[in-house]
Amino acid sequence: MIKHHPQQNLLVSHANGDLPLSMAIAVSAHCALCETCREQLARLTEQAANLALNPDDAHAANNTDQESIHTAHIEAENIQSTQEPMMDIDAMLAQIIAQPMATNVPSNAPLDVQVKQQHYTVPSVFRQHLARPWQILGKVSRMRFDVNEMNTRASLLHIDALGEIPQHTHKGYELTLLLAGEFSDLNGEYVPGDFILLNSQTHHAPKTKTGCLCYTVLNAPLYFTKGLSKLLNPIGELIY
Repeated sequence: MIKHHPQQNLLVSHANGDLPLSMAIAVSAHCALCETCREQLARLTEQAANLALNPDDAHAANNTDQESIHTAHIEAENIQSTQEPMMDIDAMLAQIIAQPMATNVPSNAPLDVQVKQQHYTVPSVFRQHLARPWQILGKVSRMRFDVNEMNTRASLLHIDALGEIPQHTHKGYELTLLLAGEFSDLNGEYVPGDFILLNSQTHHAPKTKTGCLCYTVLNAPLYFTKGLSKLLNPIGELIY
């Protein structure tokens, strides 16, 4: 059962189209795996659409009855001046509807991802980002996404069975969305769909018994805090 979900503000921002691509991918993928958040996002998206299509509704709701009557009179007086633009909009919509239907409709079907002879199924939101090769370092494999967001790095991360990321903290934030398999750290055990957002106050060493596939987003290098892995800190900018 999924235990970790995006906070409400992330769902609201996603519904309003305000998230950067890296985070929007994460929220979309989580909602594909989590029915609860998927239903909540659908409601928020409908609310955002209604506000976008009817921007005056919120203002009108706060008017008194007298103000509403006054507004109605003003609108009636302006019918003549607005009638022609409305006719133009109707004509434009008619032309759009008359266009032939698109033949290449994007598929929402899950995708197959292969790494080291392992096959995984991932949400369709990753469809445009799976063309790059895997970078393999021991038990850890990474496919970097091109999100074009300054210092933010977004990737698919695969860890082989009995693999582990050395203990570290974060100079910024680290988002991990578990897509398949399992892993655990000092904070608990995680299942597919778990959306784990950590900051610089967290130290952990994720490890997996059977292997896992994750989507990760970082906006700053990891900072290794234990053993020989601390030697990697001077080149952290190159490897995160």
